[in-house]
Amino acid sequence: MTKKFIILLLIIGLFGLNFPTQTFARSKECPDIRFVFVRGSGEEQNYSQSYLEFKRAFEDKMQYLPSISYDFVDLNYPAISVADDLSVPIKAFFSGGESYEFGNSVNAGVLELENMVNGTCPNTKFVLAGYSQGAMVITKTLPTLNADKIIYAATFGDPKLYLPEGENFYHPAACYDGTLSEYRRYVPDCHTFEGILGSYRPYRPENFTGKVGVWCNNKDIVCNRSIFGSIGDHLDYVSDGLYEDASRYVFNKITEHFGVENNYVSPHDTAILIDSTGSMWSMVETYKTEALRLANETFAAGGRVALYDYRDLQELYEPRKHCDFTTCTPEVFAAELDSIVFENGGDEPESFLSAAFHMMSELTWQEGATKSVVAITDAGYHMPDIDHVQIDDVVALSRRIDPVNFYIVTDPRFVEDYQKIAEPTDGAVAVDVNSLHVINDTIMERFDSLPALEEHETITDPELPILDFVDVAQIDENAFHVSTGYTGKLIVFLNETCLGLINASAFDITDIDFSKQNILRIVPFDGTARGDAIEVELVDTFKHDHSEPEQHTEIATPTKTPEEVVQETLLYLVPKVPNTGRK
Repeated sequence: MTKKFIILLLIIGLFGLNFPTQTFARSKECPDIRFVFVRGSGEEQNYSQSYLEFKRAFEDKMQYLPSISYDFVDLNYPAISVADDLSVPIKAFFSGGESYEFGNSVNAGVLELENMVNGTCPNTKFVLAGYSQGAMVITKTLPTLNADKIIYAATFGDPKLYLPEGENFYHPAACYDGTLSEYRRYVPDCHTFEGILGSYRPYRPENFTGKVGVWCNNKDIVCNRSIFGSIGDHLDYVSDGLYEDASRYVFNKITEHFGVENNYVSPHDTAILIDSTGSMWSMVETYKTEALRLANETFAAGGRVALYDYRDLQELYEPRKHCDFTTCTPEVFAAELDSIVFENGGDEPESFLSAAFHMMSELTWQEGATKSVVAITDAGYHMPDIDHVQIDDVVALSRRIDPVNFYIVTDPRFVEDYQKIAEPTDGAVAVDVNSLHVINDTIMERFDSLPALEEHETITDPELPILDFVDVAQIDENAFHVSTGYTGKLIVFLNETCLGLINASAFDITDIDFSKQNILRIVPFDGTARGDAIEVELVDTFKHDHSEPEQHTEIATPTKTPEEVVQETLLYLVPKVPNTGRK
């Protein structure tokens, strides 16, 4: 395992693909907004999937702002390829992307962007976005730009990303206490620290607070130089809907900046679930107008509605579907709402959990839609329900679907109970008509952006992999042979550099620089959890005697004894991409 491994990752990670675009929209010489995209390595100007998707995402939304002029520019700079000549990425790596052909390309982009933003069109505002090498151009240029002219700057797969909350490999703050950088928009891996070419620090200038956001796909090896990195994730920003996700967030910034109403709404799937026990008749009559308003506004926005009612499984009354996302029309919904019969209901708790789980499971939810359940009930719920459904089951299904946000209208006595469902699904609880009115507006105005961090769950008393010892022997003037006897995978670090993930009990470390202290750190990994590291100092036994040495062996012990091993770790779950508007 040598530094050549890192260089190979760089060559792969910085690889740029050429795809088939064009450029302007409703514009004038100096429009109100100029959308500037900076393409990645090797991409042809105006003819890349990234630029086309960026342009499409904003054009879809800018039609809702007819009074604002705008145009699109794919920045004119070299965007040098790293695939045609392998010396380019190698020299980029060793210079941190600051010198040689790659650095010259970035600097040309910086100069072009500076001239565009700070030069002509003093009243034009800018939205900036860059992918890969283009993201680096934007990040490097920001300190020289007039922040008042920038509405927002978004980077995708930035090789110079910096997120301090991911710095501690074993206990990154992002994983454990939720401490996240303000500019972190979508970086699902809580270990993400810096990019493959290092990092710009500070990443976001102080005068750009609230105006910079980063999107680093799950295991993108370019913006997250993890040993578990994936070149596929670096190429998937279009297919994973991340430009669409960014456009929704930035469009909201645009409407705020110009003081106009955000009339853009994404597709909606809204399921209305009504408790039909006898005591509910007067309550539903009170809320019926708001329920109809929500349904009609959803239909008008191109969304879909479903209607169910429920009581108690104890009464042998199973959740009843009145109409689903296919059969509900404004007329059918209104008629079915009037047709619900309110009767029975012996004990107070009802089978809400079972009804919600059943309804979510039965409906066919639309990919890319904002998904909501609006429930109206004056009673609590069985926990667990009579068919053994529990709160965790409902919340887990909601999240798997996208999530489905739960908005629940109930008696004030049950607010705390229903918050256990509403809060983890990003919904809310209401207790009166005015609150439901606000919830309806929230649902229709809501655009769902991707989570800044992947969901995680706590695993108690995990069986952590244990590495017992490491045997190290110097084999020449700058190389060591390492054997462990461990049969699983090992993560290998030399000083602060991760050399890679190997699946061998023995390996060699070469190119050791003895002008500094060298600490070898080896971590067992079972595919789910990391065990404790063993650390060994690599000592030069040839320092005074360059004849063939006796074998030098260090028997190292774990940095923690098995009894001290932390009894809690996190399993990181890759979320599906929610609410991206993709078809």
